[in-house]
Amino acid sequence: MPKFSYTAKNLQAQTVSGVVEAENAEAVARELKKRNLAIISITEEKEKEFERKGGKIKVREMVVFSRQLSTLINAGISLVASLNILYSQFESEKMRRIIANIRSDIEAGTSLSSSFAKYSHIFPPIFSNMIKAGETSGSLDEILNRLAEYLERTENLKRKVKSALTYPVLVVVMAAVIVSFLMLKVVPAFKSIFEGLGGTLPLLTRVLIKTSDVGVQMFPFFLILGVLVFIGFIRFIHTENGRMAYDRFKLRLPLFGSIIKKITIGRVMSTLATLLKSGVDILEALEIASKVAGNKVVEEAVKQTKQGVRTGESIAEPMERTGEFAPFVVKMIAVGEQAGELEEMLTKISDYYEAEVNETLSSLTSMMEPVIIAFLGVTIGFIVVAMYLPIFKVTQLVVR
Repeated sequence: MPKFSYTAKNLQAQTVSGVVEAENAEAVARELKKRNLAIISITEEKEKEFERKGGKIKVREMVVFSRQLSTLINAGISLVASLNILYSQFESEKMRRIIANIRSDIEAGTSLSSSFAKYSHIFPPIFSNMIKAGETSGSLDEILNRLAEYLERTENLKRKVKSALTYPVLVVVMAAVIVSFLMLKVVPAFKSIFEGLGGTLPLLTRVLIKTSDVGVQMFPFFLILGVLVFIGFIRFIHTENGRMAYDRFKLRLPLFGSIIKKITIGRVMSTLATLLKSGVDILEALEIASKVAGNKVVEEAVKQTKQGVRTGESIAEPMERTGEFAPFVVKMIAVGEQAGELEEMLTKISDYYEAEVNETLSSLTSMMEPVIIAFLGVTIGFIVVAMYLPIFKVTQLVVR
């Protein structure tokens, strides 16, 4: 159904605008008259690129939106008035458009959660489900604040991981660029000098020149092969079996596999805790937690847990059968279920994993830095020594 943007005056002579879905402009006009709005203009809108392709909203914008909407509702301001205030607060065109659409839906009698559900390709599934729970329980302001805390916590952990890995990755990339430049440009230039010296070159120099020759000759082939491998890899991981195999491989990586699993399990536990505290049904909470896991292996494990709960089992039993959750996690969940404190136990597990990830990242970063620097020094040192050995040899012969 096409969308129409409108500008109109309300009963207080205030100018309002929004977006309405309707068959035609006449239907929009009838709808606006029902709302006691004096029409200024109605324009059919072309679908925005970000909606058609599933563009994303920044997590920071989601956090600000949730916190401010929670504050406004808690202050007794109506939902439509709150959305009007938020519309003027954001500079992002994407966010403003979404708020305008949601405001139009609310004015038409749609619930806030149903309106957000239309943007499931933009907002995470936890968003609309928690809002729905807040509407049902009558504590929308509290739920929105809790949602903001959840999003902020998740984003902070992601930021810490990126920050910890940025330096090692940057050093490795720079090392690769420097070595490639030396092998493809500098060594061939020295090769012509070495040939003019005559005699037998040192073994290290011969190995270096041979490696450089192969690199120069095969560079186009390696480049094309690299591009083809990359394209093939991207297509492979976009298949069901490929994604499963790739995610399983990531969990088995030395050092990093453990970190990835801790992050994933911690995210699942945090999501479950937040949803259950907000009053979301356990089956629905497990379904949402599986979607935000970010790893196909763990996602399937959570779905298997959901199937077990659906048949009447406790959460701990099917979770243990999957083999993807540590024994202490299963035991803590079992204790939480028996004591009626499942949400608290899930929060404790999430906190534990977050602390573990922070500690592991800190240790890994401090350990990787000297290793990478030493490797870079040895590699470049080898190239430099191999290039200058013939010159040292000639110098010695001249001195003699």
